[in-house]
Amino acid sequence: MSRGTDALAAARREVAACGRRMLDDGLVLGTAGNVSVRVGELVAVSPSGMAYDRIEPADVAVVDLAGNRVDGPHPPSSETPMHLGVYATTGATAVVHHHGLHSAAVSTVLDELPALHYYVLQLGGPVRVARYATYGTPELARSVHAALQGRTAALMQNHGAVAHGDTLDQAYDRARLLEWLCALHVTATGMGTPRVLTGDELAAVARRRTEVPA
Repeated sequence: MSRGTDALAAARREVAACGRRMLDDGLVLGTAGNVSVRVGELVAVSPSGMAYDRIEPADVAVVDLAGNRVDGPHPPSSETPMHLGVYATTGATAVVHHHGLHSAAVSTVLDELPALHYYVLQLGGPVRVARYATYGTPELARSVHAALQGRTAALMQNHGAVAHGDTLDQAYDRARLLEWLCALHVTATGMGTPRVLTGDELAAVARRRTEVPA
């Protein structure tokens, strides 16, 4: 087996395992959400319409960068165009899309998730909400692309959340962090009007991190 084949097999295992992790962490219901890992000119992506607890590595679809299926017994996720759009415009090698309750709720109300906590810096800054478009369409892919400019995560209006990273673990950690930030916003606004960190305060945190890493 070649190194490329080994890497692709590993990516398919990662995608299958991450689907179960999203289910266990309550970030998805049923077959919602999707995960992908890029290996060179190919992408391993969740199969369409299949329950996460049934997905084995061999079930994970493999597509090329144009979206053509090259391996796997099932069609790729309907959100594959969005994943491919992220790969085309960033240096990412993994993408996680989930429908966490708090992320979905916040996406129905805000155009941007404000900086209630300096953790937003781990995602590049206050998180934008991608304008609504029907799932699986080029319009949604373009909307997500715009929201991700200078960010590693975005909310998707009336839909959910998306995050990318250099590894699947990193992308997943960012996706979970976004859900936490959304939960913080929901909790804080239920108590009153939350204080938002200023640009200067966030800049001070960024400087501090270069001096004393968290």
